[in-house]
Amino acid sequence: MFKKIFKELKIHAPFTLFGAITGLVIMIFFQKLPRNASYNIFYILHPIHVVLSALVTASMYELHECRRVTENCIKGRCNLWKLLIIGYAGSVGIATLSDSVIPYIGEVMLDMPNRGVHLGFIEKWWLVNPLAFLGVALAYFRPATKFPHAGHVLLSTWASLFHIIMAMGKPLNWVTGIIIIVFLFLAVWLPCCISDIAFPLFFVNRKPKKGIK
Repeated sequence: MFKKIFKELKIHAPFTLFGAITGLVIMIFFQKLPRNASYNIFYILHPIHVVLSALVTASMYELHECRRVTENCIKGRCNLWKLLIIGYAGSVGIATLSDSVIPYIGEVMLDMPNRGVHLGFIEKWWLVNPLAFLGVALAYFRPATKFPHAGHVLLSTWASLFHIIMAMGKPLNWVTGIIIIVFLFLAVWLPCCISDIAFPLFFVNRKPKKGIK
């Protein structure tokens, strides 16, 4: 599993860097966006990110756990409650880290005047939490990983970006821009790959029932 994780991190690094650069370009044009507008955009991007993250995380677990019949499967599908827990924790937990916590650390380091950590599953619990369960439900009936993963990497980058724009309150300079690229990269690269690959695979039963290949 560790070899797979390192391989996926290496593969995703260029795409994640591209996403971070697009984020900086967006920031150049939207750096004077009012804080309320940035807040509203964040709460469009972050919930969509949660849906896609839940879909990929739950799909990754289901595809690996239930590609063969095991004691954890019911009629070819994984146990729904276990899938809900893995999908919810892997999406809401890690999406919060990616979109809110890591950007907030960057905001503190850059001493941004309007900094604040926005925890979607608390602030907008009525929106974020149901969407996480929706992503798990989609994975339960129709698991998919490739397109949702690519989409959620970009959405995570842009959600992190607008979290930072909310906090800025001052013009962007080149030093700040470089630091923001680094934080956007780190906020997406490790958490998203861990969420989509390492986290669900950790729970996969690697010992099939006796007599089943």
